Amino acid sequence: MRIKTDTLYREVADKVAGLIAQGTFRAGDKVPSIRQMSRQMKVSINTIKVAYGLLEDACIIEAKPQSGYYVRPKLPAIPEEPDLNPPKPVSLQLTSTELVIRLMQDILDPEKVQFGAAIPAPDLIPEQKLSRILSSVNRRHGKESVAYAIPPGNKKLRVQIARRMLRAGCSINPGEIIITNGAAEAVFLALRTICRPGDTVAVGSPIYFNFIQMLKELGLNIVEIASSPSTGLHLKSLKLALQQTDIQACLVISNFNNPFGISISDDKKEQLVKLLARYRVPLIEDDINGNLSFGDDRPTVARSWDKYGDVLLCSSFSKTIAPGYRVGWIAPGRHYEGVLHQKLITNIASASPTQLAVADFLESGGYDHHLRHIRREYAAKIGSMSEAIGHYFPKGTRVTRPQGGFALWVEMPRAVDGMQLYKEAWKNGITIAPGTVFSTTDDFRNCLRLNGAFWSEKNKWAIEALGQKATELATKSQHL
Repeated sequence: MRIKTDTLYREVADKVAGLIAQGTFRAGDKVPSIRQMSRQMKVSINTIKVAYGLLEDACIIEAKPQSGYYVRPKLPAIPEEPDLNPPKPVSLQLTSTELVIRLMQDILDPEKVQFGAAIPAPDLIPEQKLSRILSSVNRRHGKESVAYAIPPGNKKLRVQIARRMLRAGCSINPGEIIITNGAAEAVFLALRTICRPGDTVAVGSPIYFNFIQMLKELGLNIVEIASSPSTGLHLKSLKLALQQTDIQACLVISNFNNPFGISISDDKKEQLVKLLARYRVPLIEDDINGNLSFGDDRPTVARSWDKYGDVLLCSSFSKTIAPGYRVGWIAPGRHYEGVLHQKLITNIASASPTQLAVADFLESGGYDHHLRHIRREYAAKIGSMSEAIGHYFPKGTRVTRPQGGFALWVEMPRAVDGMQLYKEAWKNGITIAPGTVFSTTDDFRNCLRLNGAFWSEKNKWAIEALGQKATELATKSQHL
């Protein structure tokens, strides 16, 4: 951490680096602004600017636009790029259903450290505020709150969603939006509208394990499209799959995806939409984490470049407001009538009271204030968890660099079996998601996804325990 110095600005940089090394400022913490540090150290603003520049060059701090300077975590390397061999369609004959069920049911065990399922941190859910809002809307809208919110759903909520999507570069008519029971139902309705049993769906790989289970239950085949752990979906691989296989739909998590936690760039989103339009393949876009950017700017959605109504945009408020409210939505473009029909025959309508409450929360401005708070919290959690992994996990471990959300993808040395690590962790009160459940292949056996939302200093022991067990498994394998 020491920066050699013989000039004033280097001495200042040295002092700040020392404060970080001593733990005064930890990974993810904001350091004093240039003006504040200038006053504290009684040196010029320009001296602080140069000193902070040195600390940036040394990867000790990092600047975030319109926010300030933050302590940069000491992170492991980024996971290796995937093998780009031509993808082959694979029938979804999975053996991991039982494991997926267990991963979801682990949520019910309060004694376990919840690094498995991707659920928000309970202490970051505005529980009391939501309870007050829910009580208020039930009093003010008594009859409406107990009646069916027949699809497309609460109009006030749909208007608020449409207004918010303008920040994602997307103009959507509120009349096109259909309220669903979370984003999972939105994706399910989209698949049932577009596909028939035996059809083939292209997905970015690795992909959220519940989507794999969903595709299986619908009798669909899958083509896994390799994804980069830093830039997302490989479009050349997708183009090759479109040329070689009759694909009826493409399913992509465009922003802060699950499990990598990374986003597709605007250029790639535009290219993706144009490529699929050329082959007349609808895109089902899941944007459930789009509002959880660690920076000030919310990323765009691929739907922004849709000219033909073939991008079915899905999202929800489960990750940002409350998963138990089950308020999601879909804007299905030209497939509106089909999705509306599927919604009606699936469960008639989504709950009225929670739609009213979320609409009120959005309209009041409370949601924006809440987002600013949880974005900072999740950014700090991901940074600290990544740093702990670099410290405790075996040499050669790599992690992704999420810029939003709270999923963290860990690639361990080849000798470590993530499934075996899951079993050992579970016995010790820790739940994790092994990489094998995010694919129909065996490509991610040495990987796992961790839920950074549950990182805390109190739970640091769990990362240390996982690292020790992973090291034991790696060492044991080398001796066999």
